[in-house]
Amino acid sequence: MKAGIITIGLLIISNVFMTAAWYGNLKLKEMHISTDWPLILVILASWGIALLEYFFMIPANNIGSRINGGPFSLMQLKIIQEAISITVFTIISVTVFNSETLQWNHIVAFALIIGAVFFAFLK
Repeated sequence: MKAGIITIGLLIISNVFMTAAWYGNLKLKEMHISTDWPLILVILASWGIALLEYFFMIPANNIGSRINGGPFSLMQLKIIQEAISITVFTIISVTVFNSETLQWNHIVAFALIIGAVFFAFLK
């Protein structure tokens, strides 16, 4: 139980960094901070943030994996990670990006992803 909670916590932190690495440059452009940055600088900045993601993702997978005595199979770990990823992305996109709104079809898509988590844990 403890390893599962630690794994999920690390995955949440990891996905915050991942979302910042992938989409943060768009927010900087929206704020007119990085409009003159060359693409290579945007890529390097994103890689730096993504490196922080790995400091949480790799331990999460190691702690959570049954291979190392954790509670989750590899399939379960991946599906949990994807569900966390879409959750974190949704929260960040609707709170940080002013142009994004959550619509009914997004909620249905999210429910289907949660359904995938449910099915991944069926015996």
